[in-house]
Amino acid sequence: MQAVLEDRVIAESDDIVQSGGYVYFPAAAVRMELLERAERTESDRACPHGVQFYDVVIAGERHPRAAWSYEWPRPEMQHVGGRFGFWEDVAIH
Repeated sequence: MQAVLEDRVIAESDDIVQSGGYVYFPAAAVRMELLERAERTESDRACPHGVQFYDVVIAGERHPRAAWSYEWPRPEMQHVGGRFGFWEDVAIH
């Protein structure tokens, strides 16, 4: 599967996990040079799984908070630990 934004592949892997309607890619499959850590909001800090959002930046265009990862997932979310999810304008196919 691929995560694609503006015709750029952000992540690609056959090792995906689906959870809660989202597809999660392993960190090693993500083009981290396209991601920039987003500032944590109060809601982010309240997340029990340690969510960290990332902006996706392509050719200078910023797509705020279009990717995320759980840095300290609780047991019920361990299956997506070390993985990245995408939303908003990011197409998964």
